[in-house]
Amino acid sequence: MVSHHLEHGVLVVTVDQDPGIDGRARLSSQICDLVSAHRPAPVVIVLAEEATGRTAVSAVLRAHRLCGHLGVLMSVVTHSAPARRMLEDNAGTASPHLVVHARVDTAVMTAFAAAA
Repeated sequence: MVSHHLEHGVLVVTVDQDPGIDGRARLSSQICDLVSAHRPAPVVIVLAEEATGRTAVSAVLRAHRLCGHLGVLMSVVTHSAPARRMLEDNAGTASPHLVVHARVDTAVMTAFAAAA
């Protein structure tokens, strides 16, 4: 369900499928464990087309709150306009602001530049 790699010092986590309601806590835990293990590296979470449901978005928002507490820069990539709206509408006022991109390369280079 989750894969990851480092690209230009940025942790890129890809969520391949929506975990369903039963898998939401496990997905959140996997993302949070990766963030904690690689901090202070910025994080880009990529939501594949099959991972743009409410439960995956909820897990990503939970990870965003953790990143805010840890001082880790996080952004999200998805091609899904409804998923982008859910992320932006529910991110709250956590700092730093959640940035949602449509392209992975843009997100990685933006995170790399911000961390430098």
